[in-house]
Amino acid sequence: MARHHDDLPYRPCVGIAVFNPAGHVFMGKRAGGPEHVDMTHSWQLPQGGIDKGEEPLEAALRELYEETSIRSVKLVGEIEDWLSYDLPGRIAGEAWKGKYRGQTQRWFAFSFTGQDAEIDILRPGGGKHKAEFVDWRWEQLDRAAELVVPFKKQVYERVIHDFRRFAGA
Repeated sequence: MARHHDDLPYRPCVGIAVFNPAGHVFMGKRAGGPEHVDMTHSWQLPQGGIDKGEEPLEAALRELYEETSIRSVKLVGEIEDWLSYDLPGRIAGEAWKGKYRGQTQRWFAFSFTGQDAEIDILRPGGGKHKAEFVDWRWEQLDRAAELVVPFKKQVYERVIHDFRRFAGA
């Protein structure tokens, strides 16, 4: 018998906000997948699952490298709470083989200490990982909530609130 959506667990994940020296945040344009609902809301901050036995900060650094090739970062902040969102019905059935109702995330803020040339979204992690982004840019943090898929908006609003101090004017 299929489990009801509300009975499913949340997938434990991390979310990552990387700020350049000008105070803009890294945003990637998703390559596709079930969460890709339209062209306007195809941008997001890096995020990914926490492996069994992995600490959230360790997962954040791993995911950041696997999605962007970025290693030159310094931790500047984190949100102590776990922030969760539910996937809409159709997407919930497709994402992660329907095993999760959504994600619960620990968010970390990093300052980028490298050069833009370090960023490689098309061959992330030295070409060892599948590209999840087709484009990237440095964006004003305050715009992140309007660029992400609507069902993640509430989480992004909290991230903007808590990490605004790292953003440029």
